[in-house]
Amino acid sequence: MTLDTFVLQLTNGLVFSLLLFLMAAGLSLIFGLMDVVNLAHGAFYLLGGYLGLSIVRWGGSFWLALLLAPLLVGVLGLLLELTLLRRLYRRGHLDQVLATFGVALIVADLMRAAWGAYVEVVAPPALLAGQVAIGGLAFPTYRLAVIAVGLSLALGLWLFVERSTVGMQIRAGVSDPQMAGMLGVDVPRLFAGVFAGGCALAAFSGVAAAPILTLYPGLDSEILILALVVVVVGGLGTLRGAFFGSLIVGMADVFGKALLPEFSVFAIFVVMAAVLLTRPAGLFGRATATRGA
Repeated sequence: MTLDTFVLQLTNGLVFSLLLFLMAAGLSLIFGLMDVVNLAHGAFYLLGGYLGLSIVRWGGSFWLALLLAPLLVGVLGLLLELTLLRRLYRRGHLDQVLATFGVALIVADLMRAAWGAYVEVVAPPALLAGQVAIGGLAFPTYRLAVIAVGLSLALGLWLFVERSTVGMQIRAGVSDPQMAGMLGVDVPRLFAGVFAGGCALAAFSGVAAAPILTLYPGLDSEILILALVVVVVGGLGTLRGAFFGSLIVGMADVFGKALLPEFSVFAIFVVMAAVLLTRPAGLFGRATATRGA
């Protein structure tokens, strides 16, 4: 692999890693705070992409799609939390897995009925459709914009969770939801907000990734598996773990496909196994608790 090819693949890996982070951040916080295994998260990612596709076709604006699709999916996630998941909090993970897996199947079938089983391509906005020359190499402007937006959102999420009052309540809920409730935190409302926000982040990632990864049936399952690996590698309930886990998994996926295409999936799980052998709770998870911090 030449230096130019390495730099290009490194850029692609960073783009994919940040898209994975937006997907995995919500999934990690949902599991860490609510102790809910949400297998419908990948369906919300793909639904966001398809809604963005329809908004672009009808309204002609990618920016409008980037705003409305996450909002619509976030509202759907809120309704799901209020009507279904609240009934499952006191049950075991098996009930949660079956329920959210059923939701994922229903949403997948509805998407297939609404948008068909074809590969759909979403064009990047005209403002970001060109290329930028850096050091003699041409980088797609849209991918550089995804890196900038992804890093900005990662910083914004970190500041929100670590520096805001609501973020303090979220961290308290992750550590000990019962004690947080006794101290006056409205834990049910916090659960609903985190779940809706996580679904909206997944949808945002789906819209942003559509010009790069395209849209097709089955993508929801593929991206969910990668997000789950990110959560396991990084540790449950921690944005820091989701960020660095996304970088590790994203880079392993991109470079694995470039160097050893037939073993690219194997490479990801080798990385996960290596991390778990040395850090059973993940990179930033707590070894003494089921919840991350």
